[in-house]
Amino acid sequence: MIAMQYSFTLPADYDMSIIDRRIAEKGPLLDNLPGLKFKAYLTARKGSRSTENLYAPFYVWDDESGMMDFICGDGFANLTQSFGWPAVRTWFVWEAQIARNVREAVAATRQLRETPAYAPLADLRRRESAEVFEDVEQNGALASISAFEPTTWTRVRFQLWGERNSGRPGEGFDVGHVSFPEGAQSD
Repeated sequence: MIAMQYSFTLPADYDMSIIDRRIAEKGPLLDNLPGLKFKAYLTARKGSRSTENLYAPFYVWDDESGMMDFICGDGFANLTQSFGWPAVRTWFVWEAQIARNVREAVAATRQLRETPAYAPLADLRRRESAEVFEDVEQNGALASISAFEPTTWTRVRFQLWGERNSGRPGEGFDVGHVSFPEGAQSD
């Protein structure tokens, strides 16, 4: 699996209801997109937990073919025509736990972490995988993803939540929609 995120920083006075309407209209179009494990349509508003207005969707793909079909497709081309050419970050998923009711998510958190040089990667992967499982099974997350990127040696921990809680660590986002295939099995 591959995790992917891009972000658009919008002007401080941007009417974020435009993004909310776009998510409401376009979000369901990807609910059963081949190769997509899930997509969380994320926004952040300046002044809440963010210093900027953001549109920053987060995806988990089954493999690179679905991701490439999307990036090379009309939907992404239309998005870039409206908002610009984003840097697309990707990570190899170490572990993904997704609850069946993931579509009920209203908030998300993302933590970007540096991987120290010469860190015991196998141990780190095992520990993070166990934490992801615990996030969903014991801590109330509707989804938890741990992923790794070896070019910049960064890791991401991404979580979806059924309630807002500004005390959770990491960057906070509002969730406008979660595309998750009908009948999909949680991991």
